[in-house]
Amino acid sequence: MTLYVLAYLAGLLTIATPCILPVLPFVLARADRPFQQGGLPMLLGLAFGFAVVASLAAFAGNWAVTANQSGRFIALTLMTLFGLTMLFPTLATRLTAPIVVAGSRLMDWTGRRVAERGATPASSLLLGIATGLVWAPCAGPVLGLALTGAALNGPGIETSLLLLTYGLGAATSLGAGLFFGGRLLAIFKLSVRGSDGLKRVLGVAVVAGAALIWTGIDTGLLTRWSAARTNAIEQGLMTALHTEDALNMSAAMAADPAPVLSNSLASLLDAQQWLNTPPLHAGDLRGKVVLVNFWTYSCINCLRALPYVRAWAEAYKDRGLVVIGVHTPEFAFEKDAANVAKAATALGVTYPVAIDNDFGIWRAFGNRAWPALYFIGADGEIRDYALGEGNYDESERLIRRLLSEANGTPVAGEIAAIDGKGPQAAADERNLGSGETYIGYANASNFISPSGVRHDVPGLYQFAPELPLNYWDLAGTWIVGSEFATLSAAGGGIRHRFHARDLHLVMGPAAQDRPIRFRVTIDGAAPGADHGADIDADGWGSVREDRLYQLVRQTGSVTDRTFEIQFYDKGVRAYAFTFG
Repeated sequence: MTLYVLAYLAGLLTIATPCILPVLPFVLARADRPFQQGGLPMLLGLAFGFAVVASLAAFAGNWAVTANQSGRFIALTLMTLFGLTMLFPTLATRLTAPIVVAGSRLMDWTGRRVAERGATPASSLLLGIATGLVWAPCAGPVLGLALTGAALNGPGIETSLLLLTYGLGAATSLGAGLFFGGRLLAIFKLSVRGSDGLKRVLGVAVVAGAALIWTGIDTGLLTRWSAARTNAIEQGLMTALHTEDALNMSAAMAADPAPVLSNSLASLLDAQQWLNTPPLHAGDLRGKVVLVNFWTYSCINCLRALPYVRAWAEAYKDRGLVVIGVHTPEFAFEKDAANVAKAATALGVTYPVAIDNDFGIWRAFGNRAWPALYFIGADGEIRDYALGEGNYDESERLIRRLLSEANGTPVAGEIAAIDGKGPQAAADERNLGSGETYIGYANASNFISPSGVRHDVPGLYQFAPELPLNYWDLAGTWIVGSEFATLSAAGGGIRHRFHARDLHLVMGPAAQDRPIRFRVTIDGAAPGADHGADIDADGWGSVREDRLYQLVRQTGSVTDRTFEIQFYDKGVRAYAFTFG
């Protein structure tokens, strides 16, 4: 709105500049009573005629710019010409002659019709259009800068509306002369005499501004210099025309300041890939309570924490809680985003998941365990964290407290009990006497096959005569690598003596299109009611994908048991045992 007010005021003041010279004789010649009856249509015609011809110049200029890569050169040349026409009236006369001639002919033809038939609204409107045509080429630096801005930045409806507003301002000044008598016009005539120098000053300013643009200096400098030398209101319009984009950008920055995020929270924005969401931006996190869950999909501890994280994400999403899973892989197959996406779907993870294969987010948080929960307040700072499983009620109370701080209202209600299913069920801590056991030699322990382990080459292994608690062994031909052991021929097996309610084994097929059949026994017999979620009561199952398989879930008392799995196809990869 301010821009249009400035344009209107600038138009008002053009009556006291040389721009009115081509128009004033026609107005004064028709300042009698018959013409006054059609004065309003004439003035409207002047404003619209000026706006049309100026807008056509703007759009034609833009066509020249977009049609050629040298458009900026053309636009700056036009700006330079505008300035030169203000310095050298002869040049202005030659450049504007075609438009002035057309306007003069139309004005003469309309004047004859008025003399013969009297003034009518239509004839007055035509007279006004003709006057606008005559006046448009010398409308001063505002027109020059408006057209140059349109050529450089692209014309639009706003350009035409600004030019129309400018024309209406000038028409208002002329209307004052027509309707309030010759005294006011006489004042305008006197002011015109002293304005020739002003016109040249403005011409120098425009040419100097063009020179600054040629050399790469912001064109806004022109308007700032001109403001100190010329009419302040007109210059305000020119400044607005030149710096409108910069002002809009500044306003946008003021309305949406750069977010202040902690380094840890900001690291999420550098995630290599996102699941369940487009890439998050600072605005998605700023001012929000954020729960970050570090996990990896084959980790039993992570799986047992998921029911709680899913429940919190659902329960508090309308309160503003943002839950983000950061999937940082432990094994190579967990670096495959397709595997992670498939697992997330199977596990019911619907909140955003950041893929952190390079451990960048992990390091930014200084994390050192799976799972890990980081509780971030609306101020962007980490308020607390929890490594490993447990203390879920305390974690939920902390989430509620942070949400209350952020929203100013308490979060009430009972903390509901959460029960996981299958591998996601809470561990039987009282009977958990076995720990995670890696099969790859990089982290292996308690391996007891008689021949020992051979690294990265096929080896024929045998079960040990006796298997103590928490020891394991191999049978068959295996290649033991740093991360996993691969069965080279059908008929191999693995044993583990354990003490826990649940036993899991992370496995995968060497070839994804070849499922591998296996059978589990416990103390030499079918598991029956003690079978896990991934086998039947007879112990049969198959390896079809890289993940954690639950093979034992004991229903009775927990004692030391010997687990054995036999593979009936080659190609299985065994990574690690976990228990619960």
